[in-house]
Amino acid sequence: MRLLVFSLFVYMANGFYLPGLAPVNFCEKGKETNACKSNITMYVNRLDSDQSVIPFEYHSFDFCVGSEADSPVENLGQVLFGERIRPSPYSISFKETKSCAFVCEKSYKDGNADDPKKIRLLQRGMKLNYQHHWIMDNMPVTFCFINQQNMNVCTTGFPMGCYVTPDGKPKDACVLDARYKEADNYYLFNHVDIKIEYRDLSSDPNFLDEPGTGRIIRIKIQPRSIKHSSKTSMDCSPSAEPQPIGAESKDFNVIYSYSIIWEPTEVKWSSRWDYILDSIPHTNIQWFSIMNSLVIVLFLSGMVAMIMLRTLHRDIARYNQLDNAEDAQEEFGWKLVHGDVFRPPKNGMFLSVFVGSGSQILLMVLVTLVFACLGFLSPANRGALMTCSLVLYVFFGIVAGYVSARIYKTFGGLSWKTNVLLTSFLCPGIVFGIFFITNLLLWTNGSSAAVPFGTLLALVCLWLFISIPLTFVGATFGFKKKPIEHPVRTNQIPRQVPEQSLYTKPLPGMLMGGILPFGCIFIQLFFILNSIWAHQMYYMFGFLFLVFIILVITCSEATILLCYFHLCAEDYHWWWRSFLTSGFTSVYLFAYCVHYFTSKLTISGTVSTILYFSYTSIFVFIFFLMTGTIGFFACFYFVEKIYKSVKVD
Repeated sequence: MRLLVFSLFVYMANGFYLPGLAPVNFCEKGKETNACKSNITMYVNRLDSDQSVIPFEYHSFDFCVGSEADSPVENLGQVLFGERIRPSPYSISFKETKSCAFVCEKSYKDGNADDPKKIRLLQRGMKLNYQHHWIMDNMPVTFCFINQQNMNVCTTGFPMGCYVTPDGKPKDACVLDARYKEADNYYLFNHVDIKIEYRDLSSDPNFLDEPGTGRIIRIKIQPRSIKHSSKTSMDCSPSAEPQPIGAESKDFNVIYSYSIIWEPTEVKWSSRWDYILDSIPHTNIQWFSIMNSLVIVLFLSGMVAMIMLRTLHRDIARYNQLDNAEDAQEEFGWKLVHGDVFRPPKNGMFLSVFVGSGSQILLMVLVTLVFACLGFLSPANRGALMTCSLVLYVFFGIVAGYVSARIYKTFGGLSWKTNVLLTSFLCPGIVFGIFFITNLLLWTNGSSAAVPFGTLLALVCLWLFISIPLTFVGATFGFKKKPIEHPVRTNQIPRQVPEQSLYTKPLPGMLMGGILPFGCIFIQLFFILNSIWAHQMYYMFGFLFLVFIILVITCSEATILLCYFHLCAEDYHWWWRSFLTSGFTSVYLFAYCVHYFTSKLTISGTVSTILYFSYTSIFVFIFFLMTGTIGFFACFYFVEKIYKSVKVD
């Protein structure tokens, strides 16, 4: 059975792809039918940078724009991620080759008050290496180049231009072309060479009656800077003079152009994402991460097994042999605190609220990862991951209310109204408050990531009119249930806790309990942070699901192990400690995020720094609630089990 489960996990780690959209068939102009079309719309998305957290909409820059009336409707996840998809002005038809085609012309005059602002914005975007993100047939347009390690790398974004420093050092994309060498100058990429690879369906039995039908497989782009003299005499040759936009630029025009070539390929439509995903080196590192995590799990499992099968079994047998009163007075170890181990903790209200909110997050993450492993949240379904997580979080409010109420009633609490209100507002309110402040910062900077007022209102409505009522429903069921019955009675007078040694004190225990779960996830965490801040695609949900299961096991075993040591030291204050021990993993997570910011990212600017740490604080707080809840339930089950196994007078 264990081998079968492990084989299933390995299969899920490889993952598979459900596109979520049916393939679109294209045919040449003049041969359109109900089964195929000739016109292809190129969409433009937001521009982002690895040097700034603030993305901008394509229309924020002075580029050629298309008709916004045909813009697709973004889902909730896309809006929250700042995606703003708009039609581009590029005219593309299936298998129609174009060479140096005109798009539009932008003029900049020294006397125009708005033009210097437009130029400065373009220069800022090039200096911070802002990247275009274009989409065709639901596929990202890719920019392929040879990196410094002599490897062919394909990215889903391409630069809007490049910058040469005053000392003549080319930065970013300028190093790819020797023409960009003029010191203290900005080179705007106003021309793109588009290569579209398609699969001919003429040999397919289903399309024998429709010759010339095909499907788009890959779209590759090469941006260049060209100084066109006029739109009637454009030169798009590789040796064409580039278009600089320096600080001394006065009156000048920028002409945008493009070229399109079509190439047939034998790659199947179902495999068209492979060349993007395979260009990301990951597999060997991922398996190393899994093996590293499994070693930690095996170590902890061995320790817990030794305690459960040897030490704990021997303790229970010895305790149950104490029949007379004289022997009963010789109680020692964890049995000695049986009359206090289930004493309600201080601030039990907040502990129950945190555990309830953590249960809501834990179930949300679990179900989202299951859907992602099944392929329903594939890269083709943009924004589906965030949308799914939000919907699940809202509906799992009933779980938060039930768990919080049940635990609070077990603690003997009577202020049920306060408990329900805190469960509904405390943790979600902290997250929403930080999110609202960051949204104000994005809005003041004109960023596309700023959530519109209508969407913000929709989020508030989801919270107030769906999540909170469900929390009240769950709390109603929780308070109607009887309190959880403990196997031993609690003494009226609390027992004094003896002086503790260094390793059984709270802080050293939390330091030890948090480091092992973090050791299981830190490699996977690197890829997650890269997908968020370095704009790399993340699709390895099978590996992520495996690491999540390992995290749950590690948090549980580390908390149980330390809980046993504390009980043996006659310290019965385990309620909060069980939550904080595994929850302390979030402190290491925050430290790693700080290290990632200082060593891996090139983010500059006060606003970007504030945004980074604001989003990080949301991530860390959610992780704290989830891991703390795992440790709490594991320790609660362990303590219930061991005290149910001994005879107590």
